[in-house]
Parts: sequence; structure tokens; C-alpha cells
Amino acid sequence: MKNFSKIMLIVFTVSFLTGCNSSQKNPEATQSEIIEVVAPKAMFEILSENRDAQLVDVRTDKEFLVSHLKNAQNICVTDTDFKERVASLDKAKPIYVYCNKGGRSAKAAAILKDMGFTKIYDLQGGITEWEKNNLDTSY
Repeated sequence: MKNFSKIMLIVFTVSFLTGCNSSQKNPEATQSEIIEVVAPKAMFEILSENRDAQLVDVRTDKEFLVSHLKNAQNICVTDTDFKERVASLDKAKPIYVYCNKGGRSAKAAAILKDMGFTKIYDLQGGITEWEKNNLDTSY
């Protein structure tokens, strides 16, 4: 019986290690490879070079009307139709999200990842940090 236990332990250990090793070779990207938090100045440069970027303000309509980034579309993450509305965006193209300080955009980024978007950029500190860096917004 002792030998059987030892054999089972060895089989389990080898199976476990093999399973761990093969999962590391999985072509699926990790969350940090799919979602990247980007500083305001870096995001400004990216958006300046890519005028047709998929830029989504995930705040409420009222917040969006006060100020928003140029060329942003407003799709509020707390609205019940958020998934339905973002489903019309191109999952293969990078998507850039922001909110007021970063909490809601992090939530939106996680939802987008779960929906199959392949590259998501989340504005660090939201529009608050953007404005602190004296970067242009659209009113």
C-alpha cells in the first residue's frame, strides 16, 4: 500500500507540473497584456497620432457634457446596455477607455476583456489626471 501511495504522489506531482508548464505556453494573453494602464501624457501622444482611435468615455451623460476628451464617444459603464453598445466596436482594434479617476474605467476594461477585446488602454487617473497635466479636452 505504501508503494501505491508513493506512485500516486509521483503521478499527481508530474501531472500537476506538466499542467502548470503547458498553461504557461498558452497563447492566450494575460490580463496585463490585454489591459494596459496608460499615463495621461502617453495617452495624449497615442491619441494625437491615431485620430480614429476607439476612445470611450465610460462616465455618465452629465459628466460627459461637462467635459470630455476630443473624439470620445460616451458609453456609460453603469448603464444596463453597456455591453450591447460596446459590442458594435471592433474587438480586434485597440480601445481606449477613461472615466473621472480610474475606477469605472478599470471596471469597463475588465468587461471589455471578458467580451473578447484584444487590447485595452485605460487612462491612469482618468480625466482628472488628464486635466491636471493641462492636456486639451473638448467642451
